[in-house]
Order: sequence, then structure tokens, then C-alpha cells
Amino acid sequence: MKRLSTLALSSLIAAALILFSGYSVAESQVMQVYKSETCGCCDDWIEHIEAAGIQVEATNLQQMQLKKIELGVPAQLASCHTGVINGYVIEGHVPASDILRLLQEQPQVTGLTVPGMPHGSPGMETGRIDAYDVLAFDADTQATQVWSSYPQP
Repeated sequence: MKRLSTLALSSLIAAALILFSGYSVAESQVMQVYKSETCGCCDDWIEHIEAAGIQVEATNLQQMQLKKIELGVPAQLASCHTGVINGYVIEGHVPASDILRLLQEQPQVTGLTVPGMPHGSPGMETGRIDAYDVLAFDADTQATQVWSSYPQP
């Protein structure tokens, strides 16, 4: 039996969350994603998000850092692309299942981030899998907390 890729597994988890949580993605707003025109991993991450049923509108920017500053993403939490959905900032290669959980629970945070570009995260399927954390962050206080950890046991 073939092992599921991280992307396929994350998409399955996101679909299960939709089915069993009562949350309807159709009721949510579209995720606006800001990215570089030449970033292939950003496009791969967008495909992962759309596979989970979240509609995406992508905008290519040349000055991504300015958008990150505008949205309150601390430099140490930055990655390559930045999304906004239902008032939350999504920075980097955050799995769709975590975004769906965020939309369901609606915590008092600015958003979620996966700092850097860890191998094995959605959009970064390189054959290598690194452990990484998804962090919830507050732009005002600069506080972070672990939202989820991957690979999960």
C-alpha cells in the first residue's frame, strides 16, 4: 500500500473537518493570498487550500514585505506567501486543516503561521519531511503559541 503524501493527507483531514464539524466553507469568505509571481511552492500551497474547499483569489506582489508589515506579520514569523480569510492572517505553509479549525474555533489571535518553508509542509513536498509547528500569533503583543505540530504521531 502506498503512503499518502503530506498534501493528500492534509486534504483528507481538511475534508473530514468540513464533514464532521458542521462548518460550511461555502459560508466563509474567499481567502485572499498575496505571493510572488515566480513562487512555485506558493502555487502548490494554493492548490492544497483549494482541494480542501476553500476558494482562493491570488494576487502577485513585488513587495511582499510591505504587505506582511501592513498585515502585522512579525519578521521572525514570515514565510513566502500571506493569506487573509475572515479577518485572520495566514502566513506561509499552514495546512488547510488548521485553517478550517481556526475558522471553526474563532480564537482571539491575528492568525496562523508556519515560519520559514519546512520540507513536508503543504506546498513543500520535496520528499523530505521536517517536523514543524503551526503557530497562532498576536500582532499587537507579539505573543505566539503552538496551534499544532507536524509530523503528528
